[in-house]
Amino acid sequence: MWPYPTYLAHRGGGKLAPENTMAALRCGLEHGFHAVEFDVMLARDGVPVVMHDPYLGRTVAGTGNVFDYDAGELAAMDAGSWFGERYRGETVPLFADFAAACRAHGIWMNIEIKPAPGFDSQTGTVVAGLTAAMFGPELARDDAALLPLLSSFSREALAAARAAAPGLPRALLVDRLEGSWETDARALDAVAIHTNHKFLTPALAQQVKQAGFGLFCYTVNDPARARTIVAWGVDGLCTDRLDLIGPHGPR
Repeated sequence: MWPYPTYLAHRGGGKLAPENTMAALRCGLEHGFHAVEFDVMLARDGVPVVMHDPYLGRTVAGTGNVFDYDAGELAAMDAGSWFGERYRGETVPLFADFAAACRAHGIWMNIEIKPAPGFDSQTGTVVAGLTAAMFGPELARDDAALLPLLSSFSREALAAARAAAPGLPRALLVDRLEGSWETDARALDAVAIHTNHKFLTPALAQQVKQAGFGLFCYTVNDPARARTIVAWGVDGLCTDRLDLIGPHGPR
């Protein structure tokens, strides 16, 4: 049900480097992580970039929305100095470049499709299509462990991803395990449920497992909590505290 790594570096380097940058990816590697979670959305020209927020100002110097700029313009923007002067000049990565770096270093990817408002279907289609093109040989081998996992809070984005690349595994992101999560996940042929660990209980964890899904949690930064939820049956988790929770578990 979960052929993937257990411990993932959140947005590349967690809280130890500017999120969703090449510097973050290097930071994760330096801490021994060969599994990463990161976010992808579309620039104005339809080219996917690695960013979490649909607007500028928090991690990227500037104003306006991501979709107000072409990918080339975003790729020239400073995405590092907010974190520290040593990262000044670190830029917004193109998804293709970030994924290529992951492949080059043997880093498994949980790719969160993070559409800007109104771009759900388009983002799911583009991200899934490009990912499938990168992983053609692995798709031909039909070995899930070799493939990245696409996840999203957007049902529409996941449906579009399934249509564009049905061979890529998908996971449904939900903040809380309530409502129609199981029905939605089955409708999308999801292989896993990703949820906020803060609202998880042993009973809910068992409910997900008994339904036949893999169970992944975000974002776990306390080693004791990591041990607890893994004991409940959680298959995987991402962490910001790469210094406290390593690639093989709490340090």
